[in-house]
Amino acid sequence: MLEKRICGGSGLSLSVLGIGCWSFGGGSGDYWGPQDQGDVDAVVRTALDRGVNYFDTAEGYNGGRSEESLGRALQGRRHEAIIGSKISPTNTEPETLRRHCEASLRRLQTDVIDIYMVHWPIPAPGVPDAFAALQALQAEGKIRAIGVSNFGVAQMTEALATGARIGANQLCYNILSRAIEIEILPLCRERRVGVLGYMPLQQGILTGKYRSLDEAPPARLRTRHFRGDRPGSRHGQTGEEDLVLQILDGIRRIAERLGVPMGHVALAWTFHTPGITSVLAGIRNLAQLEDNLAAAALMLPPEIVAELDALSDPLKQRLGPNADYFAGEARRRTR
Repeated sequence: MLEKRICGGSGLSLSVLGIGCWSFGGGSGDYWGPQDQGDVDAVVRTALDRGVNYFDTAEGYNGGRSEESLGRALQGRRHEAIIGSKISPTNTEPETLRRHCEASLRRLQTDVIDIYMVHWPIPAPGVPDAFAALQALQAEGKIRAIGVSNFGVAQMTEALATGARIGANQLCYNILSRAIEIEILPLCRERRVGVLGYMPLQQGILTGKYRSLDEAPPARLRTRHFRGDRPGSRHGQTGEEDLVLQILDGIRRIAERLGVPMGHVALAWTFHTPGITSVLAGIRNLAQLEDNLAAAALMLPPEIVAELDALSDPLKQRLGPNADYFAGEARRRTR
């Protein structure tokens, strides 16, 4: 069975591998394309059987259909799962927040959301009222833990100053995206806030399936790792493509030495970082679930972890503490 870790001060015990449910409930014209409910049911049930207990969704994923799909898949086994869902920051005025939380509860077919997170930071004037509303919902038993997502040090400090106990902060984290290690992760550890890492395979770049960057879909090359003139990019920076390619080649060589897939090494590395509670992998079918479970079972020797740390550290230093990989310093949302 998978290792479980306590999520900050929430008391909730999460599997180190969680399932990102963004694709659930997808359909024509959505980011992920069609998603069969039969596959969702099979993934959720098998995941529970294998020790995965954390499922992460949001009201904004496929217009609420992700929550609906997860709710259907968990019927009869809701008590075995920990559900995280997220509310958009534009919906955090107190009465609006309450309505949206109750709508999420209905879609999920549950009486309580285990971790209810603000998806992106709230403009400063609305912070006290929003977190007061979240604490009221918590007192009523509609949510178990209050969480945030993509909050930087200043935003975390402001949220904690409201008196709310923040149980989790969900942030981008992988071997190419280590910004949170510089400032955010130390604060979370100090304040007993669990960290949920998303995008652990850098949208497939770390699996090794693309032998060159030009083989990857343009939508996956919009972060500050890559040139700012690539389609859809809005960060306006030069990128670090040569360094990224060097790191990818180094991970590939390490994986060959270990005799395991490159993606397994990259995913397993994230589990070794102190302060990381759970790592969220988007999983659409049983084959992907089995692949990620194999990665979760891979115990990297300390010397390999150190080698991977050293390999990727130059990129960490170049990209700096900005944890919003889609925006440059002037427009970053995570502060």
